[in-house]
Amino acid sequence: MKNTRKAALADLYQLAELFDQYRIFYHKSSDIPAASDFLHERIENKDSEIFVAEENGILTGFVQLYPIFSSTRMQRYWLLNDLYVNANHRGKGYSKELIEKAKELCRTSNACGILLETGKGNDVGNQLYPSCGFELYDSVNFYEWSNS
Repeated sequence: MKNTRKAALADLYQLAELFDQYRIFYHKSSDIPAASDFLHERIENKDSEIFVAEENGILTGFVQLYPIFSSTRMQRYWLLNDLYVNANHRGKGYSKELIEKAKELCRTSNACGILLETGKGNDVGNQLYPSCGFELYDSVNFYEWSNS
C-alpha cells in the first residue's frame, strides 16, 4: 500500500539511505552516518519539513522543505530544497504525491508559495514541476556566493 506522510525519527535509517542516494546523484561522496546525523538534526530541531513516500513499509522517496521569508510579501515561503525518489520506484507518481504534500504544507502554514531551483539539464524535473503547477520564473538572475 502507498502512503505519503511526514517523516519521523523512526524513519531515520531508511531516510538516511535515500538521502545518501540523493547526494550521490548530485556527485557527492557517500556518507550515510553524516546523512543520518544531518537528518536527525533537521527533524529534532524542526529546521525543515520532511515528507516521505512509502510502499509496504519501504521508503521510496522524500521531499525536504526549508522555511524562508519574503520581506515584500511579509509572509513565509517554503524552499523545496530536496526531492528524490529511488530509481526502482520512479514513474509511479511518488514525486507528484510528495509535491502535493509540500503544497498542503504551504496552504496549512499560510505561506505565500513554494520556491525551488533545478538544473537546466534536469529534463525530468523541468517536465515534472510545470506539470505540478510551478511556473518558470526567468526574469531574475540567480547568484551564489560560496564560503570556501
